[in-house]
Amino acid sequence: MENVEHLNESIPIAPATTPPVPEYIPTPNDPPWGVGIAIGIWIFSVFLILILPSFFLIAYSATLDPPIRETAALIELAKNDRTAILVQILAIIPAHILTFFAAWLVVTRNRAYSFTKTLGWQSGGIRWWHYLAILVAFMSVAIVVSNFFPEKDNDLLRIIQSSRTVAVLIAILATFTAPIVEEVVYRGVLYSAFQRTINAPAAFLLVTVLFLVVHIPQYYPSYSTIFLLALLSVTLTALRVRSKNLLPCIILHTLFNGLQSIVIVLDPSPKIPDPAAFLIGLFK
Repeated sequence: MENVEHLNESIPIAPATTPPVPEYIPTPNDPPWGVGIAIGIWIFSVFLILILPSFFLIAYSATLDPPIRETAALIELAKNDRTAILVQILAIIPAHILTFFAAWLVVTRNRAYSFTKTLGWQSGGIRWWHYLAILVAFMSVAIVVSNFFPEKDNDLLRIIQSSRTVAVLIAILATFTAPIVEEVVYRGVLYSAFQRTINAPAAFLLVTVLFLVVHIPQYYPSYSTIFLLALLSVTLTALRVRSKNLLPCIILHTLFNGLQSIVIVLDPSPKIPDPAAFLIGLFK
């Protein structure tokens, strides 16, 4: 008996171990940020687009002789002075840079995670002919809509027609910066947080509406263009849902804006400032 007790005492007892906690790896549908931060990034992006052009305009007006300080005179200057219009468009560049940097900090959690992997930088099953099919379908709808509801004068059209320099600058921004920045904010930061916290259908609706609301002022009262913009927002958000990646949204958005930019560059006074402009012009 003593030998058995001695044997039991000599057998080491393994300490209890806790299973290792799996390392958190963020994905486009499981991001490391919440709805509050997502909305904050959206508000910040809108704030920059609204405020920075005003700052640039005030700075330009101060260089005039005499300087312009009255609000009514500043509004008139902003609408009719070619240099003032150019200065306001130039302000979009730092607005895009600051918005992208803020979104980058949120997505990477200050460089803790990969920006591209967190947002989804894969094709998600989307092939080149999918983009082509979407473009053809969109253009077909755009042609029908534009025939029944012709384009009306709006702020963006007046800005484009103010000078050749402004038109080219807008084309560059629309093609090379706007698709990336807007998709990162809307289909990247906003949608990823909404679909996880609420649900996918609600996220789809909220992101589509927010994207549309921000763009309405520059196209009003051109209802046909606003409708096409809503259709574009629905298409881009649906692509994000289908692919579970942001990259296809950026590619499609760039293609749409690229078509618009072709018209802006080739025609100093385009009549249809929407993504369908190029093919609409070909079929008319």
